[in-house]
Amino acid sequence: MEFSSRIQGFHKLSQSEKIDKIKELCNLTDADVEVLLVKNPALDLFDRMIENNIGVMQVPIGIATNFRIDGKDRLVTMAVEEASVVAAASNAAKIARPHGGFFTSTTGSYMIGQIQVLDVMTPEFASQEILAKKEEILKLANEQDPILVKYGGGAIDLETRIIGSAIGDMLVVHLIVNTLDAMGANAVNTMAEAVAPKIEEITGGTVRLRILSNLADRRIVRARAVFDKELLGGDDVVEGIIEAWAFADADPYRAATHNKGIMNAISAITLATANDWRAIEAGAHAYAARNGYYGSLTTYEITEEGHLAGTIELPLALGTVGGATKIHPTAQVNLKIMGVTGAQDLASIVASVGLAQNLAALRALATEGIQRGHMKLHARNLAAQAGAKGDEIDKVSRKMIEEGKIRMDRAIEILEELRKST
Repeated sequence: MEFSSRIQGFHKLSQSEKIDKIKELCNLTDADVEVLLVKNPALDLFDRMIENNIGVMQVPIGIATNFRIDGKDRLVTMAVEEASVVAAASNAAKIARPHGGFFTSTTGSYMIGQIQVLDVMTPEFASQEILAKKEEILKLANEQDPILVKYGGGAIDLETRIIGSAIGDMLVVHLIVNTLDAMGANAVNTMAEAVAPKIEEITGGTVRLRILSNLADRRIVRARAVFDKELLGGDDVVEGIIEAWAFADADPYRAATHNKGIMNAISAITLATANDWRAIEAGAHAYAARNGYYGSLTTYEITEEGHLAGTIELPLALGTVGGATKIHPTAQVNLKIMGVTGAQDLASIVASVGLAQNLAALRALATEGIQRGHMKLHARNLAAQAGAKGDEIDKVSRKMIEEGKIRMDRAIEILEELRKST
């Protein structure tokens, strides 16, 4: 179903009005809405997901609007507790719309299973022996998951590496697996364990670790967008963003916070879809250091017309089948809202929103500073914590912002003054 993600005044609607709007646009059922409202927390399901379960930690789910990705408008669900993340991404998406929004590409859903081999007397010779018997090893790996193979996935290639370590040289075999729409950890680990005895037989060595790598550099996603210079605030803002990005790309202290801002969006969508956000975080940060130093996951350039061209490139091992994603009811509703068709489609959305989030942060840093937007929302939180109700929250937060005194003690004072005057 086609619709525009450019929803005027969406942030001004009440929660029930927002939900009614999303229900209409995304063809949600009453049961879907019940899940979003946590009236059906499925505690028995969660009790089976982890050990020693005692309850559920709820995180707000927001809708990022204005996104147009690969020619299609998308509403994006983000599970995050940090103020301004959803608003910032939505605003950046609006700035990209005049130039077509975001465009993406992926390298496929290929994961790496690592097999560590120790005590190999002739590692170079053993490497060639392994590669010579590649088809035999791949056949053994694929026998572990006939369903994955049936649908076109499975182990497709082998690589060998000899690496130096604190305990001497070791031979590492990489099993390359096409996991299709699954994240693939279980499938890859099972295959790696199954071929380990064969690797020992070939090399005469001892296999120790057999496990997937979260540096999924065969599962790269790229997104690009042109951000309109007038909507950004003009040439000076464009230059300021370029300068801020260059700082991050040159200095790991700045890059750590720069990339954390990207992950604000990426982890929020990953969590909303019950994917493994820890794996995504680990892979992204490792990829940022792939050239021997830790730098930016994004790049910015100025077009001939003076607009800002932004790109992002990172590994995203996301799944839409299997694991918690398939059984978590809220994850299923969130995938439905986003209109996700598969793992690579989800990855394209995630990369696009990560780029948008980064652009929004750099723009704030280059102009008003990052705290202004944060503190506006923080003022509302403080007003609520002080005991404000309903429209009192807006009045108390507005007064604190006007005074530039966004503190709990001032929120309490303003609320007391407000109630005395009514």
